[in-house]
Amino acid sequence: MEPVDTGLKDADTLDDDTASGDDAPAQQPAPPTLRQLLLAVEELWPESLAENWDEVGLVAGRPSAPVTRVMFAVDPTLEVIDEAVEWGAELLITHHPLLLKGVTSVAATTAKGQAIHRLIESGTALLTVHTNGDSAVGGVSDVLADALGLEDVAPLTVAANGLPEEGIGRVGDLPEVMSLGDFAARVFGILPSVAGGVRVSGDKDGLIRRVAVCGGAGDSLFNEVRASNADVYVTADLRHHPASEAREEAVNGRPYLIDVSHFASEWLWLPAAASALGNVLADQGHDVEIQVSSTNSDPWDFILTPG
Repeated sequence: MEPVDTGLKDADTLDDDTASGDDAPAQQPAPPTLRQLLLAVEELWPESLAENWDEVGLVAGRPSAPVTRVMFAVDPTLEVIDEAVEWGAELLITHHPLLLKGVTSVAATTAKGQAIHRLIESGTALLTVHTNGDSAVGGVSDVLADALGLEDVAPLTVAANGLPEEGIGRVGDLPEVMSLGDFAARVFGILPSVAGGVRVSGDKDGLIRRVAVCGGAGDSLFNEVRASNADVYVTADLRHHPASEAREEAVNGRPYLIDVSHFASEWLWLPAAASALGNVLADQGHDVEIQVSSTNSDPWDFILTPG
């Protein structure tokens, strides 16, 4: 296991050294095909767990093509695609879809068209693991909850087509009571550095123990958060009106709110996902290099704050 500098947090490459015989070089097994990689991904993050509005699965690529290198990233931006191509990845797995809405053209006159052309012309497949990666055991919110030290974790919303422990968001308890300020500092400390930092709504000295989390945009889950009796809710992209309404409807100030970067909250999943896929492929006898993208695809570059 060789460490990889992602430029954000520590991650691992998952390429196993292949032993060779003393007398003659061992014959290398044929690399797995993209079709075999898709089966491994389906085992970890079944497409049946995706929300009905979502678009997940294979976006570009020939199922019969061999795959020796896989890169994980949050966003299929042009910079990320270039990084994957230059590293020699035959498969790029991103959390966010490239084509969430219908299109009538993929001409290289738009950024998305350029992305499709770059992928196809370089022979790099693109696979989206989005809300199925959110919902699955070991998914985005599970990793976030684990990084925050939560115990007795359960979904905020149970998946319609999954196990009881699968669904969007998670809620659990800290081992001991903390102040909101100290907990916000813990949240800040586990996330990759981005311009927006961490925003907090609530009494800095207020005590918390029960925590709800949702990687990515989670302001549609306030009813579930209140029903879970969470003291604080950690999520991303909190808009003005939902956040204001949540404060107005809070009981004794709770749930407090912690708003983080969408990209940062989901980036935490990438090393865990890379490790999980590497383990499945190794169990199947496949030798594939897996790396986490070092590209920071958070869209913001700097922030101005008072005083």
